[in-house]
Amino acid sequence: QEQLVESGGGLVQAGDSLRLSCAVSGFSVGSNHMAWFRQPPGQERQFVGTISSYGGRTTYADFAKGRFTISRDNARNTVHLQMNSLKPEDTAVYFCAGRTYGSSLPMRSPTDYNFWGQGTQVTVST
Repeated sequence: QEQLVESGGGLVQAGDSLRLSCAVSGFSVGSNHMAWFRQPPGQERQFVGTISSYGGRTTYADFAKGRFTISRDNARNTVHLQMNSLKPEDTAVYFCAGRTYGSSLPMRSPTDYNFWGQGTQVTVST
């Protein structure tokens, strides 16, 4: 059974950093397209970034560019989201997602992913 388990969320102050982790079972993060999304309170789920199934190429939303970094640890079958210089507007539930079929293009829609983690809360105070 495919499972994605997120961890690392918490409460931080503006300017601080967090590293989120997504431990995957049932499929290989090195062979499938992975992504991070987030959902602020009362808003739609929004794209954060991706890491491709070929070569580990990363793509980011504009708000994440220069502050957030996605990486993967193939040996531990885990993907990470390093978040630096956090802002209050980064407050959201952060989700890890995987696509186990099809293209390795940097897809930005939640409907392009067929497996999801439970989400982890990130709260950034002023």
